[in-house]
Amino acid sequence: MKDRLPSCAHPRTPTYYIRTFGCQMNAHDSEVIAGLLEQLGYKRASSPETADLILLNTCCVRANAENRLYGHLGNLKPLKEERPDRVIGVCGCFVQQPGEQEKIREEFPHVDLVFGTHNLHRLPALLAQLEETKSRVFELWQEGERVEDLPVQRESPFRAWVNIIYGCNNFCSYCIVPYVRGREQSRRPEKILEEVRALAADGVKEVTLLGQNVNSYGRDLPAGERMDFADLLRLVGEVDGLSRIRFQTSHPKDLSSKLIRQMAAGENVCEHLHLPVQAGSNRVLAAMNRQYTREHYLKLIEELRAAVPGIAITTDIIVGFPGEEEEDFLQTLDLVEKAAFDSAFTFAYSPRKGTKAATLPNQVAPEIRMERLYRLIELVDTLAKKSNKRLEGEVVAVLVEGSSAKREDIYTGYTRTGKQVLFPHPDSDEDLTGREIPVLIEKGLSHTLHGKAVTGRE
Repeated sequence: MKDRLPSCAHPRTPTYYIRTFGCQMNAHDSEVIAGLLEQLGYKRASSPETADLILLNTCCVRANAENRLYGHLGNLKPLKEERPDRVIGVCGCFVQQPGEQEKIREEFPHVDLVFGTHNLHRLPALLAQLEETKSRVFELWQEGERVEDLPVQRESPFRAWVNIIYGCNNFCSYCIVPYVRGREQSRRPEKILEEVRALAADGVKEVTLLGQNVNSYGRDLPAGERMDFADLLRLVGEVDGLSRIRFQTSHPKDLSSKLIRQMAAGENVCEHLHLPVQAGSNRVLAAMNRQYTREHYLKLIEELRAAVPGIAITTDIIVGFPGEEEEDFLQTLDLVEKAAFDSAFTFAYSPRKGTKAATLPNQVAPEIRMERLYRLIELVDTLAKKSNKRLEGEVVAVLVEGSSAKREDIYTGYTRTGKQVLFPHPDSDEDLTGREIPVLIEKGLSHTLHGKAVTGRE
């Protein structure tokens, strides 16, 4: 019987391995999952091959994420055959989509556990059920109140993510997120501040406030506790010990002048804003249900650059949306040039089952989508390199992440504006990881800055 499992009891300390797909929300969910597992006595494994429990935390925003997931699930089958007591699980946004749970159950019998974003806190109980029944466990909740104070196993000792609002109410016509993450639920401000204070006390220097749309924070709070995101940002900025505060993602229709003023006033608010535009054509923006125009967006860019000198503005752009004509695409290129983005995440439109856009007529041919994507990437890279070259000869503050994955003698870190900097280890045995240090920028490329640490001896 396929749904029966052998015992997964382990005489030694059990180990886990998590593979995360998608956005920062998913990455933070994986940290919570890791925290729950470590509280149960699990330890992190270095690879799937050495793990007793393998979890794939999934994303459903792009079609390639779906394809990658099923590819990974197929690759895990030999590991299950090698050790039948090994537990393989799938969680996250993707499995919240209608029909996907059934597909996994039928086509991937080596998957033992499936759960979603709304019942993440149930993982210990689900593992206990798996052990007790020796049968596969599939449990998804469509909605539910978020459980607070779950343990978190952070990836970094000096950087942290803090959820401030869950879900989304916008229903952009191409986006599946509201259907899988649910409606907006703002966390109580006192719980957010309590978490941020604890992080700062634990040595965290940089927090990123997370939400599908942080700018709509607070609208669903009880009347006596209601505050907007600008007010919350001010309160977070008053927490002792934090040197950097970031937030994402911001929706242009909800970006207020009040928030821009707070960004300018907050000394520890980083000079960086990720503001997805998605398209530069008003006709396409309307079809996407974005609820703003290109003129409004460009006015926001102007206001941001006037209020926060040196701000880096990054964005998301989709090309090949249904009905997009060449003239629409040229308007996107024009907006990109006018906004002079520091970088952009660029995507060819991919239909998502269950969204309005997937049913629209005049779907753009794949070859046209890709041709437009390549033209867009070329422009984005040109503008990014121009932006980065302007920093040559400047000394910037860099929060050091550690050694580069490719070279142990090269440090990598990020500026307040979110730009990656690579620089050689100074002539010292001192580990600079987690420290904010001055770096002289010597070369600006499209995706990275290269420089050298400025020491007192120079």
